[in-house]
Amino acid sequence: MNSNRFPESFLWGGATSACQIEGAYNLDNRGLSIADMVKFVPKEQRKGDRPPNVTRKEIQEMLNNEGNYYFPKRYGIDFYHRYKEDIKLFAEMGFNVFRLSISWSRIFPNGDDEKPNEKGLRFYDSVFDECKKYNIKPLVTLSHYDTPLNLALKYNGWSNRKLIYFFIKYAKTVFERYKDKVDLWLTFNEINVIAKNPYIGGGVFLEDSDNPLELSYQAGHHQFIASALATKIAHEINPKNKVGCMLARTVIYPETNNPLDIIKAQRANQMNLFFTDVQARGEYPGYILRYFKENNVYIKKEIGDDEILKLHPVDFISISYYKSVTESSNSNAERLSDSLFTGVKNPYLETTDWGWQIDPIGLRWALNDLYYRYRMPIFIVENGLGAYDRLEYDNKIHDDYRIDYLKKHIIQMREAIKDGVNLMGYTTWGPIDLVSDSTSEMSKRYGFIYVDKDDYGNGSLKRLKKDSFIWYKKVIESNGENLA
Repeated sequence: MNSNRFPESFLWGGATSACQIEGAYNLDNRGLSIADMVKFVPKEQRKGDRPPNVTRKEIQEMLNNEGNYYFPKRYGIDFYHRYKEDIKLFAEMGFNVFRLSISWSRIFPNGDDEKPNEKGLRFYDSVFDECKKYNIKPLVTLSHYDTPLNLALKYNGWSNRKLIYFFIKYAKTVFERYKDKVDLWLTFNEINVIAKNPYIGGGVFLEDSDNPLELSYQAGHHQFIASALATKIAHEINPKNKVGCMLARTVIYPETNNPLDIIKAQRANQMNLFFTDVQARGEYPGYILRYFKENNVYIKKEIGDDEILKLHPVDFISISYYKSVTESSNSNAERLSDSLFTGVKNPYLETTDWGWQIDPIGLRWALNDLYYRYRMPIFIVENGLGAYDRLEYDNKIHDDYRIDYLKKHIIQMREAIKDGVNLMGYTTWGPIDLVSDSTSEMSKRYGFIYVDKDDYGNGSLKRLKKDSFIWYKKVIESNGENLA
C-alpha cells in the first residue's frame, strides 16, 4: 500500500444526528423528544459550552409556555424535506458512507407505543433509498440524544429498567424494516455522556434521586444491557450486520510529571474508557468497582445481566474526537471554560472560539490506545471544527482554518494506520451546518456546506459550498493521499 493512501476499503463521509438536522418535529405523527425541549440561550447568557441538564420542573414550565421560547432542534436545517438535495451534495463530495440517526420518537412517538408509526418508517426508507442511489452506505445510530420525551416524564428515562424493553422493541422494528438497506449500526451516541449529563444522555432527571451519581450509572447499566441485546438481535436478523458502540473519547494528559498528576490523568482516562471496557470486553473492570464502592454507588443488576454483557459485545468501536484535556493535582491551575470534558489549559495547544483545545496528535495516541486495548476495528465517526464562518459578498465561504484542522487530523490517522491500527473509516462532524448539540447555535458551524440560517431561526436555508467542500472532495478522490 502507498504509505500516503488509506486502505482501499476505507469509508469516507460525514456524520449528523436526526435531532440536529431533520426538523419537522410535529409532522407525520412524530412525538416530542428530550432534544425538542432544549431552549436556545444566547452565548452571553451561558456559562461555557456545557449543554443544560434540564429538570422536570423546567420541562413542565416550558410545555406550559412554549410560545415564550425558541427550541432550535425542533427545526434543525429541514433535512426532512431537503434530504435529496443534501445527499446529492454528499455524493458530489464522494461520500461512500453517511452517518445519520433515526429519530426514536418518529418511529414510536411516545416510546412505549404498541405499534410503530408507519409514516416515520417510510421516511427512513426514502432516505436509505436515496443513499443507495449514490452508492453511499448508511451508518445508523439508534439513539442520538433524543430519547422520547414521554419516556423521560413517565419513567424518568433510562434510570428505569423498562426502557430496555422499549428500546429493544424499537431496535428490532428498524433492524427488520431496513435489513436489506443498512448493515452498519451504532446503539447509543457517546454513551459515556450519561454520566456527565443524564438528561441529554438518557432523559434522566437527577432531582428524582437523593444519590444522583448512582442514578446516572444505573441508567448507564440499563443502556449497556439494551445495547448488548440489540447487538444480539441485529446479528440474528441479518448475520451481515455489524454493531458498534460509540464513545466520546477525550484523551487526558497529566499537566506535569508529578506522580499525582499522572495518577489523576490515568484515573480520568479509565473513567472515560469504562464504557468501552463494558461494551467491548463484556464486564465491569476492577477500577470502576472501587470507584463505586468509594462513592456509595450500588448498581442493581438482574440475574443474567453479566452473562448478557459477556455474550454480546460490540463488533467495532466508534469514537468522537475533538480535543484532548489536561488534568492537574494543582487546584490553582488555570482551567478552561466549562464543558462536558474540561481541564487545565495546555500551553502547547491552540484553542477554538468555544474553548476546545486542538490536538491532532492526540488522535493518533487515542487510536493506538483503543486498538491495542481492545484489538477491535476502530471507526472515527465524529471529528470536526466548530467555527464562525463568514459569508462573503459573493456568497463564498473561505474556511481555510477548517481545512487545516481536518488535514492535521487525517495525517495523524494515516500515522496510526502505519502503527498497525485497524481503522475502518472517518465521518467528519458535520458535513453540513447543523444545530450545535452543546449550545443549540447555528453560528457554531462545522460543515463543508453552509446553511443560510442564524441562531434565531432566520434565513432562507439555502445550501452553499464552502472552500472545504472542494478540498474534502479531493481528499476522498485520492483516498487520503491529496491533502493539499
